[in-house]
Amino acid sequence: MKTSLFDYHLPENLIANSPISPRDHSKLMVVNRKTGKIEHKHFFDIADLLTKNDVLVLNKTKVFPARIYGKKDTGGKVEILLNKNTDNYSWEALSKPGLNVGTKVNFDGFRAEVIGRDSEIHNFKFNLSKGKLLESLQTVGVTPLPPYIHSTEKEEDIRKEYQTTYAKDLGSVAAPTAGFHFTKELLKKLIDKGIQIEYVTLHVGLGTFAPIKTETLEDHNMHSEFFFVEKETIERLNKAKELGKRIISVGTTSTRVLESLANDDSRLDTSNLDASTNIFIYPPYKFKFVDALITNFHLPKSTLLALISTFVSFPNTKKKFVNFKKSLSGKAYDEAIKSNYRFYSFGDSMFITTNHLHKLLERLSAWA
Repeated sequence: MKTSLFDYHLPENLIANSPISPRDHSKLMVVNRKTGKIEHKHFFDIADLLTKNDVLVLNKTKVFPARIYGKKDTGGKVEILLNKNTDNYSWEALSKPGLNVGTKVNFDGFRAEVIGRDSEIHNFKFNLSKGKLLESLQTVGVTPLPPYIHSTEKEEDIRKEYQTTYAKDLGSVAAPTAGFHFTKELLKKLIDKGIQIEYVTLHVGLGTFAPIKTETLEDHNMHSEFFFVEKETIERLNKAKELGKRIISVGTTSTRVLESLANDDSRLDTSNLDASTNIFIYPPYKFKFVDALITNFHLPKSTLLALISTFVSFPNTKKKFVNFKKSLSGKAYDEAIKSNYRFYSFGDSMFITTNHLHKLLERLSAWA
């Protein structure tokens, strides 16, 4: 499938450089993927859109200050973006400029050497263990904001902004941004209403946000990302699915965890809850477990855009995917641009859903 099918034009002034305050006052576009109806609300309205028959699944990964600056022994400046820890002293990383194997880099209080390289991915071995390095990064590291965000905030403030309010498990180099819109107060309101909330962990890295540079989707190399889910969480989610509850994934990262674990019987497998995934979802993939999705507005020709386009296309709906522009997701994006929605990480939100009546009809059809 051609990557160019997932392109669109976004006016630069709609790229959000900072979050709305309070977070739950961002705009919320509600898209019914069965009827095609589009509504405009605010994120705090999500409490009125959900019922006791809903389950929210959130990614509780936590971003660490993964961007560090150093100098080669020759004095040349180097910028490194850590991606994934591979053993107690080694990390995969991106480097500007690219470095040869054997190059040593000096940072503030520690050193590293390039011990391997595969295209743009560098393998660094540090003289600090993982724990010690993460501790040092709290002082010398910088929050790895995406390049399209031009923030004027201080690093101290950015670290708070570029993090969900429920972040817990340290390990991501990019935030699961669909969760930015939840405040602690809103989560409490949802819990008090009887809405089931479950947490998974996927440490976000290059696998989610690396741009598609290949001409076809099939040739894109989806980097693997580590995830972890507690067995009790899986058991509760399987029970909820059996009861006909609507499974709402908060973000594409939570979606990828659930779909990586799901089998053809719409159940989550409990045999491998501490693993990695490189699942790449694009048409005509059939979703096995997720019924609805809360997500932000994504970059053109990205794996994220491919995922949401799949969610609103056949075999998940009756409408066959032709290209992004003609799909329901493309129509929603056109509507968002006309309505001055804010895009990308700090931007506004979209709730792609089916109502409970559609869920009931689907279950009755399956039983027939």
